[in-house]
Amino acid sequence: MNGVCVVAVDGPSGSGKSTVSRRLAAALEARYLDTGAMYRAVTWAVLEAGVDPHDRIEVARVAESVRLEIGIDPDRPFVRVNGVPVDGPIRGPEVTRAVSAVSAVPDVRALMVAQQRALILSAGRIVVEGRDIGTVVVPDADLKVYLTASVDERARRRSLEHATDQSATAADLTRRDKLDSSRAADPLRRADDAVELDTTRLGIDEVVTRLREMLGVAA
Repeated sequence: MNGVCVVAVDGPSGSGKSTVSRRLAAALEARYLDTGAMYRAVTWAVLEAGVDPHDRIEVARVAESVRLEIGIDPDRPFVRVNGVPVDGPIRGPEVTRAVSAVSAVPDVRALMVAQQRALILSAGRIVVEGRDIGTVVVPDADLKVYLTASVDERARRRSLEHATDQSATAADLTRRDKLDSSRAADPLRRADDAVELDTTRLGIDEVVTRLREMLGVAA
């Protein structure tokens, strides 16, 4: 695979990061890390503790106290908080509404980035997805990709996935886009040397094929 060890996949919610990254990792026989799940897990812990997601001091305290376990097998990813499986709960609407606020706390980001880098170093070949992978977590990644899509298409995908109203989903995505791209700590943005790929009219298989071509790996 031409020596490629780390693939960084960034982009906003609904751009296809998770599905594309998992399929690419499986195709490359690599590990897979969903960094967004880590922030969601901390957010779940914050809500479970009855802490206001906008209380930065208390949010940081919760983040420092929890033990996260993240599965990096693309066929069997999992997330545990203090030994409790939270794969389902972290995808719920309460966590989704609060995760941008929790993710914006600099102390939380510092903790998560340190854990993410440790996981990446231990994994060898890995596909990592998130919002600051190519800019902050692994700025020297072998391949950096920024996936995007129109808000309407992202809302359509999310509403089908979660059986929610598409217009409400579009409004929530727009809200999260603004929060994630305007936060002071590690905002969502495309790395200068990342390849931008608009997935609005592309299927998952087409996107994975294009990424494999970028890596010089035959389908």
